[in-house]
Amino acid sequence: MGAIIALAPIVFGLLALSALFSAAETSLTGASRARMHQLDREGDRAAKRVNRLISDQETMIGAVLLGNNLINILASALTTTVLTAAFPGALGVAASTAIMTVLVLVFAEVLPKTLAILRSDDVARFLSGPTLLVVRLFGPVIYTIQFIVRRTLRLFGVKLDMAVDVLAAHEEIRGAVEYHHSEGLVEERDRRMLGGVLDLSDMDVAQVMVHRMSIAMIDADLPPRELVAAVLDSDHTRMPLYRDDPENIIGVLHAKDLLHAIAEADGAIDSLDLAKITREPWFIPETTNLKDQLNAFLKRQTHFALVVDEYGALQGLVTLEDILEEIVGEIEDEHDTSLPGVRKQADGGVSVDGSVAIRDLNRAMDWDLPDDQAVTVAGLVIHEAQTIPKIGQTFIFHRHRFQVVKRVRNQITALRISPPLETSQEA
Repeated sequence: MGAIIALAPIVFGLLALSALFSAAETSLTGASRARMHQLDREGDRAAKRVNRLISDQETMIGAVLLGNNLINILASALTTTVLTAAFPGALGVAASTAIMTVLVLVFAEVLPKTLAILRSDDVARFLSGPTLLVVRLFGPVIYTIQFIVRRTLRLFGVKLDMAVDVLAAHEEIRGAVEYHHSEGLVEERDRRMLGGVLDLSDMDVAQVMVHRMSIAMIDADLPPRELVAAVLDSDHTRMPLYRDDPENIIGVLHAKDLLHAIAEADGAIDSLDLAKITREPWFIPETTNLKDQLNAFLKRQTHFALVVDEYGALQGLVTLEDILEEIVGEIEDEHDTSLPGVRKQADGGVSVDGSVAIRDLNRAMDWDLPDDQAVTVAGLVIHEAQTIPKIGQTFIFHRHRFQVVKRVRNQITALRISPPLETSQEA
């Protein structure tokens, strides 16, 4: 009996250490990386240690598990030794197994891990110092274990880089945003904005550009007075100038430059030398992703670029506003309509021009039409139908009914789209 009494403080001390290891493992894997990085930038030394530990999460977890297992095995071995002496035979082993299972499960696993889940950031910062010492102590052993594990997995065709990152940062952020949105902590508008930022590097300018057929251009050979009238009639401040052929863009005229020139000429419009105020056009490939183009706009301090294909043929134009709208939604000013080319119907559907971008329609109607195979609504219908439909033809796909209303030659110019259909209606 004396041996059992003497053993109790040792076992409970070992269980307390095991509880710390369990809490460290759970809190460090569940701590908010964003908050730790912010605290680190503010000079929090504990947060800095947490970031060091989770930067090599595999080694950290391996060291914590190794220490935890050593302590649990030691506590179980001591208990078994004492109890088998007090209760000879299988009874001592059974008693030791039952007692240690309950103690380890309750006090060294469930209780500390529950606390660590509830207060992950605080517990991680509190235990970062001791955990860092354990990682340094067991580091060589863990690297040896990792080497053995990777060699073993390689026998089964699984190859892992020593520096493999098990989390994709963008997907982790997107998942967090979606989770908090489902919990009601992130509003729908904020969810769309955050998703738009993450999508920039995955989208090309061809997906948001104004198609060449919709570009408002001005013939550079027009008399100055007619050219000024054309600029005044336009809703845009930057106008591409072409000569002979609309594909032959020779410059871009900014309305502000034009006003300065008129003022300097004392209103003598007919004497304007437009060549002096015309800006050189900026051509970019249609494969440029939106993140790179946004950075290019900011670097060049210009908001307007013409998009060309691999052969140099004009495809459209993109502005800084087009890219920002992918993040914040439609930006409207006094010259804009809510969404040009889209007319809502009483039944919840829309009458839409074929040139309307799918992404714009989705934002306006809160729909989910795919835009990975086509940019415009007309392009989506042609892609799904695998033909150029005739006027009056109706198609059902992606839970909507599409009816072709107008067609000019081979171009679908107007459609009627139903609101989302029930599954039975779609069938």
